[in-house]
Amino acid sequence: MPAEHDDIVVFVERACGELLALGKPVSFNEVATRAGTSRTTLYRRADLRALVEDHRSRGREANTLSGLAVQVDQLRHSLEAVADKVRHHEEAIRRLERRSRERE
Repeated sequence: MPAEHDDIVVFVERACGELLALGKPVSFNEVATRAGTSRTTLYRRADLRALVEDHRSRGREANTLSGLAVQVDQLRHSLEAVADKVRHHEEAIRRLERRSRERE
């Protein structure tokens, strides 16, 4: 995975944290501006979208039943994104192992 891919996650995380620390609402517009990316990127990438939505929920009252339901849904999306990455990495490892065996 390229460093740029990892960097954007760090920038989005930092932007969300800054907004929460300042007591400002976490919006996709503001996060995109602070992270130096586009809103489209935040919406299209499941991992970034889940990250922003997670921070948004932290800024709201999360102790209500509906707030908890939103958090569970966001965690499910985050978990799905992680599972997709794991599957991708496992497939890449299998391909590399096959190539390695073929060269032996």
